Amino acid sequence: MKKYIIIALSLFFLGTLNAQTLYDGADLSNKGLSGTARFVGMGGAMGALGGDISTIGSNPAGIGIYRSNDVMTSVSFSTHEIETKYDGNKFSNTRNRAHFDNFGIVFSNNMGRYNTLRFVNFAFNYNRAKTFYRTREMNGLMGGSQVDQMITQANNAYDIDENGNGGYDLVEYGDAGYNLFDVNGIGWLSAIGYEGFLFDPVDGGFGAHWTGKPQGHFYSRESGGINQYDFNLSFNLIDRVYLGLSIGAYDVDYKKYSFYGENLYHADTSTSDENYDLHSNKWIDGAGFDFKFGLIVRPFEESPFRFGVAVHTPTFYKLTLGAESMLSSTIYLVNNQNQEVLENKRVYTSDGLGRMEKDYRLRTPWKFNLSLGHTIGSQLALGAEYEYQDNSSINFKHPSGGGPMDHETNVASEFLKGVHTLRLGAEYNIIPQFAFRVGYNYSTTGFEKNAFKELATNAIETDTDYANEEALNRFTLGFGYRGKSLYGDLGYQFNHYKEKFYTFDHKDLQSASTTNSKSQVVVTVGLRF
Repeated sequence: MKKYIIIALSLFFLGTLNAQTLYDGADLSNKGLSGTARFVGMGGAMGALGGDISTIGSNPAGIGIYRSNDVMTSVSFSTHEIETKYDGNKFSNTRNRAHFDNFGIVFSNNMGRYNTLRFVNFAFNYNRAKTFYRTREMNGLMGGSQVDQMITQANNAYDIDENGNGGYDLVEYGDAGYNLFDVNGIGWLSAIGYEGFLFDPVDGGFGAHWTGKPQGHFYSRESGGINQYDFNLSFNLIDRVYLGLSIGAYDVDYKKYSFYGENLYHADTSTSDENYDLHSNKWIDGAGFDFKFGLIVRPFEESPFRFGVAVHTPTFYKLTLGAESMLSSTIYLVNNQNQEVLENKRVYTSDGLGRMEKDYRLRTPWKFNLSLGHTIGSQLALGAEYEYQDNSSINFKHPSGGGPMDHETNVASEFLKGVHTLRLGAEYNIIPQFAFRVGYNYSTTGFEKNAFKELATNAIETDTDYANEEALNRFTLGFGYRGKSLYGDLGYQFNHYKEKFYTFDHKDLQSASTTNSKSQVVVTVGLRF
């Protein structure tokens, strides 16, 4: 028989509970290469070249290059494959998705060829800035147990309480008749493990009642994305200086289901009859905004060479994170005759009313962009960009008036670091109507080597898995047709990067080797008038 524990909790109890981790912050701060097929085909290296709607989100001054109106839309089809190797086993999971990626419009206003201010342009663009669709799976003999992380969280709360600093103790509140999931200072990972009989009170804290290495099983599925809406105003001064401002609005929709289970080995019998399964659901919804400032300068009157500079403010997010979990376990207990019996009991921790949700604020890093652009005649265009954002500056806050979330912010500062990105791109017009494009991106990792997912003592999260991404390589290709008014483009990108993946935090746990590969085809059609 199994014991079922379902966490479900009303909003009343969530005022001081924590749930966010540095991995949530990094996921929402980092975006992929997305936009029109031309932009993708050139690897996004168009910050100084301009003249494409997608530069509204990289260097807003690029919209100032336009000298006619433009309307366009893009769709894409992508395949994301994750291959995981652990304990001699290999697992491969593939997700296929089709997306409506882009819709944009530019209104170009000619102020006169002899004026200092030559053009004033207005633009709007919708862009699918990021997708979260990915699936991971693995199993094998674990170096430690997830239960040890449950015990660590329980012992941390117990120690705080013993020192008189306002902490909470599972035994104290359990014996007093409290629902442990309603106590703000107790983390739900430790509460669900304790209620599931995965560990017991011992002198001075808590400890597991078995030994041995468990066999672990893991599966996760993520979905959703970030939608970006940019509004732009840009200026062309004497056809040599271009200025732009974009105001960005963001809509976040993220969902994650994860499963982790272990077969436990009993200390006396060394059998694997004991086991537990932990199911976790998590979702993040919300919105944010930022400002992007751009400048493009053509320094030499007789040369088409130009350089660009852009600064993006942090994105200021107001988010809601929700979580719910269920644990089922079969655990041997010792009865009054000192005989081991399989526990046969079912316990629910809630009446099922309400959802577990918490509001918080997230501030992403500043972003700085330098770009170069050059054209050779009407046949060849070359672009290069360097971009930097310091992920260690990610900041978490409670809702308005709630003050800083020091623990989450400090952990992010310790385990995240700056990301350097290089983008290169070229476009060659085979004939005036047809163009061939190629691009390359390289991004450094944003994680320190010792980064791990640290759950706060009172965290409501129960999904303990995390992945430390390594450097990313991206290769792009594209083709385009330009008519007198109509145009069409086809772009392709292939992303490749590795991760060190962990199902939970434990000093003896070896990482799984994960390889991520993503292919995407983008099609854009548009009209200039």
